[in-house]
Amino acid sequence: MSALLGRRSQVRTATSAAAHARQHDQSHRTMAPSIQTASPTKKPLSVGTALPYATRTAMHLKGLVPSAVEDFSAQEARAREQLRSKGTDLEKYIFLSWLRNTNLNLFYRLVLGNLKEIAPIIYTPTVGQACQEFSHIYPFLAPPNAVDGLYVPLNEVDNIGEIIQNYKESIPEGDVPEITVITDGSRILGLGDLGMNGMGIPVGKLQLYVAAAGLDPRRCLPIVLDFGTDNPKYLEDPLYLGIRQKRPDDAEFYAATEKVLTGLTTAFPEIFIQFEDFNTPHAFGLLEQWRDRILCFNDDIQGTGSVILAGFISAIKLAGIPAKDQRVLFVGAGSAGVGVAKQLVDYLVIEHKIPEEQAKAMFWFVDSRGVITANRGDTLADHKVYFARTDNGDTQCKNLEETLEYVKPTALIGLSTIHKAFNEKILSRMNQLNQEARPIIFPLSNPKTKAECTFEEAMRFTDNRVLFASGTAFPEYTIPETGEVRVPGQGNNMYVFPPIGLGAKLAKPTRITDSLVFAVSKALSNTLSADEIARGELYPRIERIRETSAQVTAAFIHQAVREGLAQSQKWIDLVNANPASSATSSAPDGTYSQAVLDEVCNNMWAPAESVQQLLPTKL
Repeated sequence: MSALLGRRSQVRTATSAAAHARQHDQSHRTMAPSIQTASPTKKPLSVGTALPYATRTAMHLKGLVPSAVEDFSAQEARAREQLRSKGTDLEKYIFLSWLRNTNLNLFYRLVLGNLKEIAPIIYTPTVGQACQEFSHIYPFLAPPNAVDGLYVPLNEVDNIGEIIQNYKESIPEGDVPEITVITDGSRILGLGDLGMNGMGIPVGKLQLYVAAAGLDPRRCLPIVLDFGTDNPKYLEDPLYLGIRQKRPDDAEFYAATEKVLTGLTTAFPEIFIQFEDFNTPHAFGLLEQWRDRILCFNDDIQGTGSVILAGFISAIKLAGIPAKDQRVLFVGAGSAGVGVAKQLVDYLVIEHKIPEEQAKAMFWFVDSRGVITANRGDTLADHKVYFARTDNGDTQCKNLEETLEYVKPTALIGLSTIHKAFNEKILSRMNQLNQEARPIIFPLSNPKTKAECTFEEAMRFTDNRVLFASGTAFPEYTIPETGEVRVPGQGNNMYVFPPIGLGAKLAKPTRITDSLVFAVSKALSNTLSADEIARGELYPRIERIRETSAQVTAAFIHQAVREGLAQSQKWIDLVNANPASSATSSAPDGTYSQAVLDEVCNNMWAPAESVQQLLPTKL
């Protein structure tokens, strides 16, 4: 029916003003927007078969659609039936993408009602395959000419103003983007350089911003910088939709991104920018270059670190040895791994009063050449230098097995993208090394085909003693001897980046500081329910993510006000009038007041509960 509405909008002009009018009912400002007819590039918001008969008559749709008038629950049942009938996860991804682009309200009702089932489809692990196949499935993800983000080719960066203007003309007036996720596709999950195909990541991340924290889907902007690819698979693929050239050198890359980001922030001065899946040097370089100039955030560095810190805080409480005695071994030394480790160091310094050098000495890294040391004989990348060991003497461990015996870690964290790196021998040895404490094992690589181990393997080879968190979803595990069901922790960034985005939108901080991100980790670790703690879980259940996102957002806003970063007077006044009870300084503690939490909930977008909320009042 949305296609019908779009076509009829081209032939019915001002003579059908009611069908064209866009109404913003402030009493439903947290709900989905009203129906509007639009040009083919402006996505009409359809209610499909829920459109009342009288409204169909007024819009001259009588006889053009089936006669049944359904409520939203019937629509959901049909959509859920269709989703579950698909034979593969990629087919489910394509179906959901088409639904989102034709009936936004139904899509988010379906997602929020079935989040545990659908999150792995719209994001990891299925989004990895969707990106790999993006050029092949692109025409089937949305109706022709539908606008679902910006594609910025390297040879068009000088025309970024024109590109942004084209985008403005494609969206309803007033729907100014509040948030963007931007990638160049150079390091997608653990899959490497996918070029323009990486667009699936910004699209997927923004769906999680909406689902988890109630960002307005009309004001989310996915962007891919089509700067070429060094992957011959795509350069030789006749159906590849990106530019066919190798990636630029650093000088050209940074000059091009400068033009894009300057154009973007000039057009949308209050936009929150999330950098996503850039290769490691560029991920660190862009964050360093822009973090104090614009409102921006790198999820691979800061978000991954934040969510893993939250799980680590929970794990330390259950491990059986104090924080100061932890020995943490990282496998993989890219942007995500180093970002995580630095946030763990900050936590040990701030929370446990451990001097920085002593805290840093609690961490070891293994990369493709072995344990990272200052005297290994190779030139270390800049981001690896901080954690390079200087206390190893002549010892140079060449692989994970040697390093495990040398370090004798209490915690093993994988961000290597090496499938099965934590094999039976490694897991069993971790269990043997930690008989007086529970071993902490976090295989964080995405997607599932890159994960260092599964939850079942970690349970079996540690005698069910493991404190586990993964980067991708794994099924529950039933202990054969007892029948007890254990739920794996998932260190999914969707616990932290949506509340950071919502908090940034509401409080309008001048920048995202490390202490703000630290407050998010603390707040997330505090959201565990008594039942979840009793079961030894490290993260709240995914079904509660809207509840926990609101709590984390409230803590973010309190911290932004304490640090003098917030620019929204509304939230400054609200926090000052309702200080968190335990807050005694500007130090990040993850606390918040009920008044701020209530107001955050009032500002979270949700799909409409009834068709009346979507209909223009004059129709």
